[in-house]
Amino acid sequence: MFSELNVPFPSAEEAKIAHGSLSVDREPKRGNVSRELHVKGNILQVRFKAIEVRTVRVSINSFLEHLKLVCETIEQFGPPR
Repeated sequence: MFSELNVPFPSAEEAKIAHGSLSVDREPKRGNVSRELHVKGNILQVRFKAIEVRTVRVSINSFLEHLKLVCETIEQFGPPR
């Protein structure tokens, strides 16, 4: 089972900031989920792989919570200059 997310940002620099912030957190080994992050232009591409649909869903939910925090932080402090 796999799932992909493409998250657009206003700029490539903001996508790189999000990638740097979110790639630090690894998926727990016990969930047997792998996550790959890549940046293409202003798009953050995320791919989740797991055996069970439930573990992919839990992983995506957790990732989206972290993504929301990163986006709020970028918004609060402004885009990179």
